[in-house]
Amino acid sequence: MRSDNVTKGVERAPNRSLFYALGYTKEELERPLIGVVCSYNEIVPGHMNLDKIAEAVKAGVRAAGGTPVEFPAIAVCDGIAMGHIGMKYSLVTRDLIADSTEAMALAHQFDGLVMIPNCDKNVPGLLMAAARVNIPTIFCSGGPMLAGRLNDGRRSCLSHMFEAVGAYKAGKLDEAGVEDYENNACPTCGSCSGMYTANSMNCLTEAIGMGLRGNGTIPAVWSARLRLAKHAGMQIMELVRQGIKPRDIMTEAAFHNAETVDMALGCSTNTMLHLPAIAHECGIELDLDMSNEISSKTPNLCHLAPAGDTYMEDLEGAGGVYAVMKELTKKGLLDTNVLTCTGKTLEENLEGVVNRNPELIRPIENPYSADGGIAVLKGNLAPEGCVVKRSAVAPEMMRHTGPARVFNSEEEAISAIYEGKIVSGDVVVIRYEGPKGGPGMREMLNPTSAICGMGLGESVALITDGRFSGATRGASIGHVCPEAAQGGPIAFVEEGDIISIDIPSCSITLNVDEATLAARRAKWVCPEPKVKTGYLARYAKLVTSAARGAVLE
Repeated sequence: MRSDNVTKGVERAPNRSLFYALGYTKEELERPLIGVVCSYNEIVPGHMNLDKIAEAVKAGVRAAGGTPVEFPAIAVCDGIAMGHIGMKYSLVTRDLIADSTEAMALAHQFDGLVMIPNCDKNVPGLLMAAARVNIPTIFCSGGPMLAGRLNDGRRSCLSHMFEAVGAYKAGKLDEAGVEDYENNACPTCGSCSGMYTANSMNCLTEAIGMGLRGNGTIPAVWSARLRLAKHAGMQIMELVRQGIKPRDIMTEAAFHNAETVDMALGCSTNTMLHLPAIAHECGIELDLDMSNEISSKTPNLCHLAPAGDTYMEDLEGAGGVYAVMKELTKKGLLDTNVLTCTGKTLEENLEGVVNRNPELIRPIENPYSADGGIAVLKGNLAPEGCVVKRSAVAPEMMRHTGPARVFNSEEEAISAIYEGKIVSGDVVVIRYEGPKGGPGMREMLNPTSAICGMGLGESVALITDGRFSGATRGASIGHVCPEAAQGGPIAFVEEGDIISIDIPSCSITLNVDEATLAARRAKWVCPEPKVKTGYLARYAKLVTSAARGAVLE
């Protein structure tokens, strides 16, 4: 066993003495040591229950003959970090989580790992660490939040809460109405209840084979979540016995499966940052253009919030991610020969699975659309690509041409929106918010929600080199690459320039001739960095292009 390096032989007597100082017994040190990476904290609603999940995991490990050893991973609540400098730290934590988990796992020579994440950057960060360390690993998330219910009986969620602020600013909602949302939108612990980034990544952890069935969909407050955690603890011992490692599971075929499920579910655009970053750690390079190829043949089967009015608990009731995958196999869209953390192939896992709610998970013969939920657009404004959650765009905004309203920060844009300076037909451009320019590539949920809350979601587009929360809906196009701080064309857009967006054709065009753009480029000077010291400044210097997964080199 790997742990023999710290537990066996006279030479390791000093090491054992420190285990004894921790209260471990000789008998416990003779069993496989399983690192339990728990992201519990008291600031993230999706993580406040992870101490209970960890205890259940450890019970499962012990029941199957292992010795669990818990250590922590950090996590940021994107909702609390939204709209201020804190959001600059959200994406960068993904690399901090991967780095620190790698250090802990290798320093202490664990035989296996159980990862207990839940929220946005925590899940991909731990998947990256799993790929790097490459010892037997299984994931068990904390589970999604239940949907809220307003005083009038309508169901609600966090995206409605943000849009309520825009409605208030537009005079469409009073303070009592805002308070109704505030008190009821987020009723339980768990990752926020729609198909936002956290739930997207937890569902894709199932799709890629690293989590057991229900990892992405069993609600946080259900006892079934604790049973799942115990089974994950038991299963890691089987993975250790069989020697099944993350890179045996996370193959190129498995990543293509995950991208296919992504398109069918209508996941967050942030998956277009995270999947390439995880694949990179596996030695696999995901081509951004492949996303459109997969999308072109993958029907969109689900419209969970913010695209529709159904929630994660509803998806669980319909059969969960496995039921979606079962639909996809009807047209041979998944490679079912891939190995999974069950020790079985995907084909074996899907035996007997049924779609229990064809209204929520559309049969593949009757999809919401023939194309997948995410589209990568290219054109002279984004030569290397940009991303839109197509499934959450109103039909009238699938093609849009309008004048650019240009802002060099999120704060400038949100002020203009709240002051009523953005009108129907506009194309809001927010730049210098990418990985380097932000730095940190903030999510733009505040401006997108303000646009929708003020009734402009069907008439105004937003384009940014920053990114969006999974809670964003509308013609919100992010990850523009190259970003402005790298001298990408988005840096040369001027107020009033006409921009054309054609989502069905996957194109985005700045209607300015090349000579004019060249003249603007010649005069361009990159603005001074917004953050000059500390981790963010270092991150800005090291990070690669946004559309390539923002992987630290």
